[in-house]
Amino acid sequence: MRARAIGFCLAGALALGLFTAPGGTPLVAAAASCEIDGVDRIVAIGDVHGAYQRLVDILRTTGLIDARLRWSGQKTHLVQTGDVVDRGPDSRKVLDLLRRLESEAARTGGAVHLLLGNHEVMRMVGDMRYVHRGEYDAFQSPESEAIRQDFARMAAPNIRNDLLRQTPLGYVEMRLAFGRQGIYGQWLGQHDVMIKINGLVFIHAGIPPALAGLTCDIVNTTIRREITTDLEKTLADPLASLSGLGREDGHLWNRDLALEPDAFAPWVDEVLAKQNARAIVIAHTVTPDGRIRVRFDGKVFQIDTGMQPAYVPTGRAAALNIERGVFTAVYQDRQDVLRSAPAPAPAAPRTLIPR
Repeated sequence: MRARAIGFCLAGALALGLFTAPGGTPLVAAAASCEIDGVDRIVAIGDVHGAYQRLVDILRTTGLIDARLRWSGQKTHLVQTGDVVDRGPDSRKVLDLLRRLESEAARTGGAVHLLLGNHEVMRMVGDMRYVHRGEYDAFQSPESEAIRQDFARMAAPNIRNDLLRQTPLGYVEMRLAFGRQGIYGQWLGQHDVMIKINGLVFIHAGIPPALAGLTCDIVNTTIRREITTDLEKTLADPLASLSGLGREDGHLWNRDLALEPDAFAPWVDEVLAKQNARAIVIAHTVTPDGRIRVRFDGKVFQIDTGMQPAYVPTGRAAALNIERGVFTAVYQDRQDVLRSAPAPAPAAPRTLIPR
């Protein structure tokens, strides 16, 4: 019980920004409108969970980065649907890559839309249940032991030894980095949960039918406020929050679109009608065979293929390419056309796997 109490005290203190990291200034301007039209090509990638090399491989396969890992996608819009962190060791490298690609893509007329998943929000509010030890290691420095000792001295004498045992090197630095004043916390706090491009909704987990009438602007604004300026209130009453902390029926956790049987189709139609959307692209729930899955007659695309091998040994890197009305699942070894529609131009979709 004492250990659990220590953990919650640390989570609350750091998440509320009681310990301030230096140099915490926003790196990217606030997100633009969440409804975008007229995009020629969209590439969507699901849960990464620290699988840096696999992400690099699929970005190169889809032609979005070059051999130097620089943006080469021109006007393509890349949508990463959240859950970059936890479960794997290299989430910091993934975040740094996507943050750089955001800037590079904007300069060529493209875009990188990094959506928030439940694991990003968990990290920002101090829920560390799924952190991989390598993620702490990525924040270690020669000063880490001194920082840990200083941190322990802030606690009551009777729990200092327990606190030291529970605090890996790099822990404090990582918590500061994802706090409200931290470099990653501030950056992630500006991002969306939900976006609509060319009439397609992209979201990490799903849209509960009871909340289907909420526009992406309302969802994004509300959750962004809950995990930043209203964080104290959110932590005090997590079940009442739209961000779904402690509940599994919100936009960051809901699995209906991935797990419900075909009889759920009328609910899918209702959600799409209320969103004025043609289809929904989701991640969050790993597909049974590690391949991108199409559900409900092409109205739902499930793109979490288990990219992190430490978490899903049978998983693989994958991307959903959407271009000229054609939906193509792209892997390193093959590509599969999942759905095609009348295209505005007669040209066929491009070959994505280098010859």
